[in-house]
Amino acid sequence: MTALPLSYSPEVSDAIARNAPIVALESTIVTHGMPFPQNYDTARQVQQIIRAEGAVPATVAVVEGQLHIGLSDAVLKNLAQAQGVAKLSRADLAVCLAQGGTGSTTVAATMIAADKARIEVFATGGIGGVHRGAEQSFDISADLQELAQTQVTVVCAGAKAILDLPKTLEVLETLGVPVIAFGQDELPAFWSATSGLRAPLRMDSADEIARAFEMRRALGLPGGQLVANPLPEEAAIPFSELTPLIEAATRQASKNGISGKAVTPYILAQLNEMTEGRSLRANIALIENNARLAAKIAICLKKQSSSR
Repeated sequence: MTALPLSYSPEVSDAIARNAPIVALESTIVTHGMPFPQNYDTARQVQQIIRAEGAVPATVAVVEGQLHIGLSDAVLKNLAQAQGVAKLSRADLAVCLAQGGTGSTTVAATMIAADKARIEVFATGGIGGVHRGAEQSFDISADLQELAQTQVTVVCAGAKAILDLPKTLEVLETLGVPVIAFGQDELPAFWSATSGLRAPLRMDSADEIARAFEMRRALGLPGGQLVANPLPEEAAIPFSELTPLIEAATRQASKNGISGKAVTPYILAQLNEMTEGRSLRANIALIENNARLAAKIAICLKKQSSSR
């Protein structure tokens, strides 16, 4: 049987040996989510936030056929400046590894890697979901199915606001994924603290979220749970202001023949230009905010497992 080519950074190896709390981080936000040097600086800052909270960061990426759990600073900087890096999800993760390739991991691929490394918590910006016009294109992110089958708690700022949020919520409900708004009744919408959609579930503490994750495991339920964490109000952009900009960027993507995995980074770049950098600043604020909460949840999970 082929062995999985896992490569742990010294920091993550030490954390595993000490049974310390670990938070997984994706690498697509580095290669496709922000321009250099903001992507590199943000990735380093997010890692520092997790360490400051008392957990260990583990950025995930495929580098020359190795699935890295934790990246050295040199590798992270190379990824942040690299061009044409593959954007890996469930469908192409194994192929990239088998061919000795290099690629950044999306939410789905990072969840798979975290599960293999026995990391229970993952912080990201926003998950993928049902794209606008999916009734014609059938464009639905693999992230939703991954949440239904892989046991990882994913902390995000909601689904990316460029998506069809009501349909995304409906699919998550159909798949049996717990969608938990943190500290409020309404779902956040990535750059916006509110979306107009009522959250199916609400929890107000990291300890509650950790206990819910443990209870799902005790019930033998597959899949993880999605924690939607609103970004700080001072960094948020009102959803009503963003909606027409998103619609314009989406039309432009369609007009230019942008499809598949290229849609999200294209629209993100368009919105950054339209908002004169506000969307990028909000993106940085929300991933930092999610990292803090994810670290707290990871610590609570370790405390609960130790007390059993």
